[in-house]
Amino acid sequence: MSALLSNKDIPVAERLILALDVPDRAAAQRLVGDLGDTVRFYKIGLELFMADGYFELIEWLLGQNKRVFCDLKFFDVPETVGRAVRQLRDRGVDFATVHGNDSMLEAAVREKHDLKILAVTVLTSLDRTDLESLGFQCDVEELVLARARKALRLGCDGVISSGLEAARLREDLGAQFLIVSPGIRPVDNRPEDDQKRVVTVEQAFGSGADYIVIGRPIRDAADPDAAAQAIQARIATLFGGV
Repeated sequence: MSALLSNKDIPVAERLILALDVPDRAAAQRLVGDLGDTVRFYKIGLELFMADGYFELIEWLLGQNKRVFCDLKFFDVPETVGRAVRQLRDRGVDFATVHGNDSMLEAAVREKHDLKILAVTVLTSLDRTDLESLGFQCDVEELVLARARKALRLGCDGVISSGLEAARLREDLGAQFLIVSPGIRPVDNRPEDDQKRVVTVEQAFGSGADYIVIGRPIRDAADPDAAAQAIQARIATLFGGV
């Protein structure tokens, strides 16, 4: 067993977060219904935010005894970021993301109350070539570490980070903060996939992730519930229970 395996008090079945990347609330509710008790934690992002009924979907998920992660990657003037977090904080949501500079993160932290703020480090759809095109002349891992260190110093509860960088974050910054790792692929990545920095379930948790986010490998499976059950079984093997 990896020395970096998370020992936080998180129910094993809640370590899998399903990304509800579907076009509308009805499709989201159908997928949640198909998955039943297999998935307990859901991420809802920009696609559903631009559809009707985002907040109604949050209330519906909570009514189904699901946990909710709002992945809207707030990035705006600090006052606006703070007010957005203020609007979200009392809705029963667990996590929200901010993808911004120091003042944006500080504004989010000031308003968060019980809502956990996760700072985005580097999107898993970006590799070193992409970062260089954006003007970053540094190693991806070093950029992730620098952003994570700053976010934690400003009071964020954790970070969004590929499992590729999770071990370095744990080794340098400790075990207390949350690492949520997207870009998880149960099998080899497909050429048409827009996720570039990917890892398996076991690699992510073995590197110190507390939660993983999976979307297409479950959503697009012939039997989404069977695919989710298979992933939950792999997680349970790592953590030993439910």
